Amino acid sequence: MKFLFDLFPVILFFGSFSWAKSHIATAQAIADKYLSMFVAGNSIPESSVPILLATALAIVASVLQIVYLLARRRKIEATLWVSLIVITVFGGATIYFGSEEFIKWKPTVLYWLFGAALLIASLAFRKNLIRSMMEKKVQLPDPVWKKLNVAWIVFFAFMGVLNLYVAFWGGYETATWVSFKLFGGVGLMFLFVIGQSIYLSRHLKDAR
Repeated sequence: MKFLFDLFPVILFFGSFSWAKSHIATAQAIADKYLSMFVAGNSIPESSVPILLATALAIVASVLQIVYLLARRRKIEATLWVSLIVITVFGGATIYFGSEEFIKWKPTVLYWLFGAALLIASLAFRKNLIRSMMEKKVQLPDPVWKKLNVAWIVFFAFMGVLNLYVAFWGGYETATWVSFKLFGGVGLMFLFVIGQSIYLSRHLKDAR
């Protein structure tokens, strides 16, 4: 449930974009009514409607996540705050300028911020953030924690570059990038976590 909760803005982004592409007239009417006031020039071209509508709903979903957790008096993880700030800044720029380029940068910026946080914490503060998050559930030798931290840093760096490739360098359409954002990004993350779980299982088994 937590996984689906964290993924809610991405799922809504994909769903609303796909719906708007298939119902462009209705989507145009909604965008003109609710978004045109936030767009420079107060005019939204038909070609921009799906990405702008999807971006606006993703921003709203991210805000609602925080509001829900605050209302339930639950702990809000730093990653959610960072994600909210990044999507608000880049999503807001996308809506205001009517340009999809800003929102396409959002995943890369988010991946690289997470990777940079792990790297800076390790080098500047001698703190392994992966260990801090996981050590209550599993006990591992220092070299293994270091390998896990490095693995996440490399993974985030790779995902940031891969997003740029699909978004800008590969010549793919925006619809392809939107699908990759959900299925490709989440799928690769899932495979990476499974790979780490297998590695940890083998290490713990050998330690016994």
